[in-house]
Amino acid sequence: MPPKKQKQFSTRQLMDTPDFEVFHYMDAHPVDVDYHSHDFYEIYFFLSGRVSYVIEGKTYHLRPGDILLTSNRELHKPLIADGRVYERFVVWINPSFLHNMGDETTDLSRCFDASSRRHYNLLRLTGDSLQTIRKLLDRLEAVSERGGFGSSVLRRAYLMELLVSVNLAYFGSMAAEEPDIVYNPKVSEILRYINSNLCGDLSLDALSQKFYVSKFHLSRQFKQYVGLTLHQYIMKKRLIAAKLLLLDGATIGEAYIGSGFGDYSNFLKGFKQEFGLSPKKFLEFEKNGL
Repeated sequence: MPPKKQKQFSTRQLMDTPDFEVFHYMDAHPVDVDYHSHDFYEIYFFLSGRVSYVIEGKTYHLRPGDILLTSNRELHKPLIADGRVYERFVVWINPSFLHNMGDETTDLSRCFDASSRRHYNLLRLTGDSLQTIRKLLDRLEAVSERGGFGSSVLRRAYLMELLVSVNLAYFGSMAAEEPDIVYNPKVSEILRYINSNLCGDLSLDALSQKFYVSKFHLSRQFKQYVGLTLHQYIMKKRLIAAKLLLLDGATIGEAYIGSGFGDYSNFLKGFKQEFGLSPKKFLEFEKNGL
């Protein structure tokens, strides 16, 4: 199935295809998108609008040509102001498909994994690198519309070239962080700790003691910079971890324990609220390829 060209934005956050999908969105008015994560990697190429993007507690004030890389574990949300047409390319890539595209010397997921570890998702390019990536996105869009003989081969070839270009650009531009980013170093430190210790004690009391900050101050700063309460964030990240464990073949019990939940009923209730399916139904859907 060819990638999707879509001028009208959809809130869908599930892939319809097993490999990758490409979208070219253009909205005259702001769209409302809640905090979310997804099972795939995403390349976001910003073209126009008045947009800030929150990813794991950092707010990026975007300029045309900016690229954001998000993995399948990161919570993010765009903040879109009125007054300008909001245009962007979005590429979704299935992780297993992405890993199979590389070889023993070329891991095409490196840029996503590195940006997640570094807690810095922005790729701000100029000149030839920027033009190369834009042209590859245009080619992906064009071959999607044209179809016909060779289109599936060209799609894959253009995507592979795009991923190589993005990786080269990312690792070739790891300089100091850009000024258009708002974050709190203490909150970022706490976020990294949470994500490395989902099975540990992440209560407000424990975190306030560990990081030498009052519970009130921690709660207020966390909500200000992350956009979620501490409890909401931890719940979402544990649910993401549980879902990824299920996708990797874990049983429901293993996913429950491995994601840090202390109460099984809360796990079941939270999973259904977050993903719209019970863990059992989720596994059935995955097994049947639905």
